[in-house]
Amino acid sequence: MSKFLTLLGREVKSFFYSPIGYVVLVFFLFSSGFTFFTVVEALNHQAADITVFEGFLLIVPFWWVFVLVFPLITMRSFAEEYKMGTIETLMTSPVRDGQVVLAKFFGILIFYIVLWLPSLLYFAGFEWLTKTNAAGATGAYWASYLLMLLVGMFYISIGCLASVLTSNQIIAAVISFVVITFLFFSGIWGDRLLTVSSQMRDLFAYFSTYEHMMTFSKGVIDTRPIVFYLTMTTLMLVLTHHVFQSRKWKF
Repeated sequence: MSKFLTLLGREVKSFFYSPIGYVVLVFFLFSSGFTFFTVVEALNHQAADITVFEGFLLIVPFWWVFVLVFPLITMRSFAEEYKMGTIETLMTSPVRDGQVVLAKFFGILIFYIVLWLPSLLYFAGFEWLTKTNAAGATGAYWASYLLMLLVGMFYISIGCLASVLTSNQIIAAVISFVVITFLFFSGIWGDRLLTVSSQMRDLFAYFSTYEHMMTFSKGVIDTRPIVFYLTMTTLMLVLTHHVFQSRKWKF
């Protein structure tokens, strides 16, 4: 456990010892803050059937920013180690391959959680000033942030798998961006394709994060997405572990 914690600390510190971590942090904070301001202004001037919290989570422009974050925070995980040659030192250290993969995964996940923490202040400040619940019900907060954690775990695992496949960070970022974008907006695209059967549309909706968020932002917890994200995260990490082991013998 001590070796894993040492690796985990190394991964977390890497975000705050490099410019990319601060760039992503500022970029995400600015985007989420601007989105919150835009939603509040829009609802202040025009009545709508959604809450401030739903508007914040479901506005499409912000989700393009959200999707872009994952390639940026995961592309360095393995690819940079291969490029810089530090992977050789890591591979010869008295640690297991599984510990390396999990340390990188949880290190990125911790940084991802840090990105979302300031959003809690937006809604706390809104409720303090307006004396109204921004989400309509406390359960909507729990459900939505639970889903965002699960989505983050899955998308980070995709990014780790893309990064372990190549020593080029740009290629890793492109692979993860394409896959994550397809998964996120699959439900929307399925509705736009007139030639697709209803069964295929249901399948697209099952994979669509946007569709899941529409449900969870209302405070409704559906166990199917929970099982899906946990299962797929585990699968991606297992694949990452196997690829990491296979590449290990090439050094």
